[in-house]
Amino acid sequence: MRQIAIYGKGGIGKSTTTQNLTAALSTMDKRILQIGCDPKADSTRMLVGGKRQPTVLDTLREVGTENVTLEEVVHTGFGGIKCVEAGGPEPGVGCAGRGVITAINLLEELGAYTDDLDFVFYDVLGDVVCGGFAMPMREGKAREIYIVASGEMMALYAANNICKAIVRFAKQSGIRLGGIICNSRKVDNELELVTAFSERIGSRLVYFVPRDNIVQRAEINKKTVIEYAPESNQAGEYLQLAKNVIENDNFVIPSPLEYEELEELMMESGVLA
Repeated sequence: MRQIAIYGKGGIGKSTTTQNLTAALSTMDKRILQIGCDPKADSTRMLVGGKRQPTVLDTLREVGTENVTLEEVVHTGFGGIKCVEAGGPEPGVGCAGRGVITAINLLEELGAYTDDLDFVFYDVLGDVVCGGFAMPMREGKAREIYIVASGEMMALYAANNICKAIVRFAKQSGIRLGGIICNSRKVDNELELVTAFSERIGSRLVYFVPRDNIVQRAEINKKTVIEYAPESNQAGEYLQLAKNVIENDNFVIPSPLEYEELEELMMESGVLA
């Protein structure tokens, strides 16, 4: 069983990328558990037909720890993907990261991590790598980390910060960076910039996902591209991303850049010129 956490700047398309990736993997007969680690509870929405499924924390508040069952918090989506949403506290109360810790611990206690699973994916909130949101890293729940980025300064800044967190936890938990996934925003010199960034941190660009409006059309129809338009070019892109993840054997402790080095890289690419 491979356990993978997907991180990235908020709004970069991390959940969209993750859902299309897991949907693509499911068409290859891979058995998957996907855990949404975002209080918005939208990490698996396109896999379950746009439905807002009960979160782990909401269920615990309703029925209590002793009465909750696996069937109440795990729901089957497209391709047989087992979908979980950790959820969060009521607005303004408590730490949202606690939902991640509570959800993962509960899933372990209820036996969600079955031997027949090929992959467990954690879709982790934005670029926050502190507290509960760092739990998949800190405790080695996810041994493989992939970062979704683009050719924009703040996306790469967030990616660089996530690399710093990987370095911090690598020795104690054995986590490694599997690479960068570029979710294109069609900015200048994007492919070259993200490739250069990936190499400078000692990793590689796993895949460049081109921008295509069919992604938005699929989401309007409450589906992933893999389900909505399986013969489309964009579905082919996600399928290739899935193949690259399956075949990836390049896992490293990254070498994050200093802020000045990141700015210099942006200047060299012409983005900040």
